Amino acid sequence: MEIREVFARNLRAARQAKGLSQEELAHRADIDRTYVSSLERSVYNASIDVVDRLATVLGIEACELLKRPPEESQMPTAELDD
Repeated sequence: MEIREVFARNLRAARQAKGLSQEELAHRADIDRTYVSSLERSVYNASIDVVDRLATVLGIEACELLKRPPEESQMPTAELDD
């Protein structure tokens, strides 16, 4: 899974866990709702500044938005390249 997909999955999960709509998250992070939607669909890469703003609004560390699922992060590098 590409990092953009990891970010998209984690962003959506964190937003839903906080009970926020895309609109509310966007408003609080001072970005456009369509941008949040595009990030959650892996259309765009987020800048580090946007990752930080989103994490702050969500009450988590920015690294949590980039953390791979345990089953994938524990795979040997050779298997990830296949």
